[in-house]
Amino acid sequence: MNAFRKYIGFGLLLFGIGYSGCKTIQPTIEQSDRKSMPPSFAQAKDSTNSANINWRDFFADKNLNLLIDTALQNNYDVLMTLQKIQIAVCDLKLSKGALLPTVNSNFAYLQRKFGYYTMDDAGNRTTEITPGKIIPTNLPDYFVGLQTSWEVDIWGKIHNKKKAAFSRYLSSVEGRSLVITTLVSEVANTYYELLSLDNELEIIRETIKLQLDAFEIVRIQRQAGAANELAVKQFEAQVLNSQSLEFETLQSIQENENKLNFLLGRFPQPIVREKVNFQNQTPIQIKEGIPLQLLRNRPDIRQTEFELLATKFDVKTARAAFYPSFNITGSIGFQAFNPSFVFYSPQSLAYSLLGGLTTPLINRSAIKAQFNTAKANQIEAMINYQRTILNGYSEVSNQLSSIKNLEQIHDRKTREAAALTQSIDISTELFKSGRATYFEVLMTQNNSLQTRLDLVSTRKRQYQASVNLYKALGGGWR
Repeated sequence: MNAFRKYIGFGLLLFGIGYSGCKTIQPTIEQSDRKSMPPSFAQAKDSTNSANINWRDFFADKNLNLLIDTALQNNYDVLMTLQKIQIAVCDLKLSKGALLPTVNSNFAYLQRKFGYYTMDDAGNRTTEITPGKIIPTNLPDYFVGLQTSWEVDIWGKIHNKKKAAFSRYLSSVEGRSLVITTLVSEVANTYYELLSLDNELEIIRETIKLQLDAFEIVRIQRQAGAANELAVKQFEAQVLNSQSLEFETLQSIQENENKLNFLLGRFPQPIVREKVNFQNQTPIQIKEGIPLQLLRNRPDIRQTEFELLATKFDVKTARAAFYPSFNITGSIGFQAFNPSFVFYSPQSLAYSLLGGLTTPLINRSAIKAQFNTAKANQIEAMINYQRTILNGYSEVSNQLSSIKNLEQIHDRKTREAAALTQSIDISTELFKSGRATYFEVLMTQNNSLQTRLDLVSTRKRQYQASVNLYKALGGGWR
């Protein structure tokens, strides 16, 4: 009875040491404090949010939708994120399995020989293993049975590991959504880049025809003595410059087609698209909703939130390492010194059961370092979470401003292009009648070409700004 009390007292002493050590370890962040956000992005506070629209309904171009579908099936980044999700699933199953006892089948053979001048050997030399037969010097031992071990999760250490693994699994799912929304926006932006280049190529070719007509006029005038060689060479140089621009545009089209094919996970091939006039198209209209919806719609914010939650459970797991751990080990099976006796029952039946309470004493500094590391990781995750929220709001604000200003730019460029188009006809007629110089004609044609190209580029930027806003609001992954 006294010995039992001593054991109980020693166990309580170990528990007290572990508990007192844990009291000195202060917990860190207990919940994700979301960064305070403004009530709206602009003056309006309409809660309707275009991010909730599926990308198939958001994009009206059937060719673009087909390209996005192909990209989602074949893109290598998407395929890699699927494997990351599988890794997270395996980690989750591993953490769940740690909650259950491990049971292993075991077949063991042991050959023992004690030293002659030992108590064991001295006893064996005078002990019969069977009637009339002394225990042999080389004593074999056979065991067939089951072995088990189990750490009783008193302090929730293993449960917190499972929760951390589950949070990281959810984070990997959001990571896939982030890859998808990024991919959808990249495919759409590259597609609109191609449409823009198609329009630019058409404008350049139309301008080359006008320049060739003007070049022919000045050649005729030189033959008639109404123009000099300088004017001819200037018009010729202008045509050659525009032709060079045509080849540069063709190269850009090829590069963007290859880029789009890479996003689709396939080798270079022509991209099917309609030859549309950008000026006859209306950019996609976006409803931005309210900033608080970013927390629900943006995959990167949700991903960092789950990462933050996982670090919270990591801290709890590291904290539990200071407490005593209770382990149970046992075995049951048949054991004998001769294989022919192994399965004699109940004579050869053997079992063992051991419960142990252990607490760290010497290596507490290492455990404390692990705990401090877990706390630092949690604080880092919180900072990253807050930064991601701020970045999301800033991206939406930038794109809203871009859409507003691009609309004004496009309006001015449209009127500028119309004025310069008229000036080409006027300058050409004046040049024919000798009331305008060839330099004025050249400048008018060059300015008109550049303005028309700028107009197409502005329309492209409007489309891309709408796509980028859709992405910034958290759309495209549904």
